[in-house]
Amino acid sequence: MITVVIPYFQRSPGVLSKALASIAGQRDCPMPIHVMVVDDASPVPAAEELAKAGTMPCPVQIITQKNAGPGAARNTGLENAPQGTRYIAFLDSDDEWTPDHLARAICALEAGYDFYFADHFQLGQTVSAFVRGKKIHPQDHPKIPGAPSGLHAYQGDMLGQIIHGNVIGTSTVVYSTSTYGRNRFKVEFTNAGEDYLFWMTLAQSGAKFAFSSTSEARYGRGVNVYSGAGWGSDEHLLRIHNELKYRKTTLEQFPLTPAQKAHVVQSIGLLRAAFARDLLHRLVHCKKTSLKLLAAHARMDVRGTLLLPLTFLKLVLNRS
Repeated sequence: MITVVIPYFQRSPGVLSKALASIAGQRDCPMPIHVMVVDDASPVPAAEELAKAGTMPCPVQIITQKNAGPGAARNTGLENAPQGTRYIAFLDSDDEWTPDHLARAICALEAGYDFYFADHFQLGQTVSAFVRGKKIHPQDHPKIPGAPSGLHAYQGDMLGQIIHGNVIGTSTVVYSTSTYGRNRFKVEFTNAGEDYLFWMTLAQSGAKFAFSSTSEARYGRGVNVYSGAGWGSDEHLLRIHNELKYRKTTLEQFPLTPAQKAHVVQSIGLLRAAFARDLLHRLVHCKKTSLKLLAAHARMDVRGTLLLPLTFLKLVLNRS
């Protein structure tokens, strides 16, 4: 069977029902579907949402847990996937699939690939992510023989692709458990690229990637960990901290080419400057700053913290 894992945390009712409806609307899926909703201490309980969703054509299992973030919720789903699960599909609770998503994914995976992803529409966009981002060009990747139109074998260095410009949308991912069933999200990097690190680990392990140049998902407006993360907000400072944490982890845990390493080092420098700029803005305007976040940041980026006074000075001189 194919098991769909949905990490669930929403503050507004009616969000999950759309995701479930898109699963119920899957056409020509060649194997049974099992849905696992992991309620991550959601303010609107998943059980209430499921009761309102109506009859589903496939089993829907709900697991509740203490709030631990989307990566931990996905791990719970992976650890409790039913015996006989051949493929895992991820779907965030505020996103929706096109009716042919699972059928196309399984077609690609059955052709000998380990990991599948697809183009998609990000929140509020009318142009797809692949077209807008211009980070992947389907014509550069061979079509999968005998497969429906738009299915391609990814050709190139996926690790480098993710580092320079990730193209994998989590809600489009389907992968094989036969080789990668034991892989888990690194929950210590919650909100710090734990999904990117998951894909990168598989790429480093030699996974064969396939993708669809056809948009197969539309992202919705549910809870976003970076919602309201505007300049000067607590969320903005946390976002910079998390992105820096992800980049440093990439540098430490993966064998990079000189060009990849240079790109990551440059990104770290830019993020350090952004963190200092945000912090200086807070100091000048007497805004409160989380001491817990500052302590965590100092532990995570000792060098950048030691350089803060010099960075502050450069920022002030550049503005004068």
